[in-house]
Amino acid sequence: MKAFEFRPKLVSTLKNYNRKSFTADLMAGIIVGIVALPLAIAFGIASGVTPEKGIITAIVAGLIVSLFGGSRVQIGGPTGAFIIIIYGIIQQYGIEGLTIATLMAGAFLVLFGLLRLGTIIKYIPYPIVVGFTSGIAVTIFTTQIKDLFGLTMTEVPSDFVEKWQAYFSCFNTIDAWSAVVGVVSVAIIALTPRFSKKIPGSLIAIIIMTVAALLLKNFAGVATIETIGDRFAISNELPDAQVPQITWETIKSLVSPALTIAVLGAIESLLSATVADGVVGDRHDSNTELVAQGLANLASPIFGGIPATGAIARTMTNINNGGRSPIAGIIHAAVLLLIFLFLMPLAQYIPMACLAGVLVVVSYGMCGWRSFVALMKNPKSDVTVLLITFFLTIIFDLTVAIEVGLIIACLLFMRRMSETTDVKVISDEIDPNDEADIQSGNLEHLTIPQGVEVYEINGPYFFGAGNRFEEIMAAFGDRPKVRIIRMRKVPFIDSTGLHNLTNLCIMSRNEGIEVVLSGVNEKVESVLRRAGFSELIGEQNICNHIDLALARAHEIVD
Repeated sequence: MKAFEFRPKLVSTLKNYNRKSFTADLMAGIIVGIVALPLAIAFGIASGVTPEKGIITAIVAGLIVSLFGGSRVQIGGPTGAFIIIIYGIIQQYGIEGLTIATLMAGAFLVLFGLLRLGTIIKYIPYPIVVGFTSGIAVTIFTTQIKDLFGLTMTEVPSDFVEKWQAYFSCFNTIDAWSAVVGVVSVAIIALTPRFSKKIPGSLIAIIIMTVAALLLKNFAGVATIETIGDRFAISNELPDAQVPQITWETIKSLVSPALTIAVLGAIESLLSATVADGVVGDRHDSNTELVAQGLANLASPIFGGIPATGAIARTMTNINNGGRSPIAGIIHAAVLLLIFLFLMPLAQYIPMACLAGVLVVVSYGMCGWRSFVALMKNPKSDVTVLLITFFLTIIFDLTVAIEVGLIIACLLFMRRMSETTDVKVISDEIDPNDEADIQSGNLEHLTIPQGVEVYEINGPYFFGAGNRFEEIMAAFGDRPKVRIIRMRKVPFIDSTGLHNLTNLCIMSRNEGIEVVLSGVNEKVESVLRRAGFSELIGEQNICNHIDLALARAHEIVD
């Protein structure tokens, strides 16, 4: 295996960097920083932490991903996909548990990159990705109903079904002004792209609704619109770096959520980088990107942040505004830092209903309902994986959904693979015109002699094929003197297939039947020899061609 090479895109892009490139990156970085602000605040609050933790995550993770990442244009930070995971971890393990889980996830991501797993993660089945993404979107939407309509609720249940039951029972407590703020925010965000491609609708909605809420409060006596300041104490002080106390018991209890954070972060960041490649005509280094994402998740919690990954929406905003190097991502982090230091106190006036509107639009963008509907027309196995992952995500949690979804997808894949392997019996003659492993000079030996059975395996030889092989031989009934097993179309054999083949040879030998292997390719033959097949059936019984195998069978029968 080729050794891992850590190659941040920043190094290669700076070789031909000039003033024109910097100007483009500067403008893109400023715009992305402004776009990231409301999202960072909204994601932080929705995740169950304070608003400044969301911004700190965007600053720290955004800086590290741009400095060390394998993509030219990737923007890192908190994303909607992590909201449900973070909220669940905080509910069960507290803030300190979230910090440790994020550190562990960062370590896992670095390990994924060092082990060159970047390309493997891309092969996670598409129905699983769509299933849990849609499930997350529905869950995010569900969590925002209270703030969107200003419902009066003492406690919001964590369970999906119970949450909606509580909402319906409290719909008579809707605050009209909060509902107007929320609905108008959604409308502004949805309509803004028709008038402005540069300024994000979420920022416009926050500015307009914040001013409107202040005017209503000060001049109309409307005091029911809850703001961030009503729920949180806003601070613009940079936190000190702190490493939590980590015990072995804590690590064991947090392995599952940490792996979920790592896998989801890897999937989302590499998906974002792949989408960006198609737009800018570049090719990212997936393993370097994973290492950078790992470093970002190691640094973010130390400064009080939450899990981060590559953000598709902010990455596309960067590209659309001219960003073509990691410098834009670094500038985006610097812009957020300046906003945090000098403008953070103003965030206390932002209405919670407005942030809920921002997240409702985010959830709609995440749901991918078109992809969901399209997948429903696919084979039943894909639909099964899609629906199971989707419903497990919204009813239980993302950790269970990903684990069960992957297990089901793997089982269905193995079933499909076993179905592609065909085992057939050749009883009379072998057609020389249809055989690639026959030497043309020996065609007279193609008649199968009495007392010889020929079996052909067509496809990978693993447990499914092995079991089917045994079933076919049991159905054949007769006890021959020789069994020829043609393996010319077997591309590989796994340990289970090897075990079955070994048992077959031992059982045949105990019954006085000799086994001859024919047409074994180099890779499979290497595996067989390491397993001791030369001693088990004899070197002379491993033949390169079917004509040699038949000749050997003649010798044994005679």
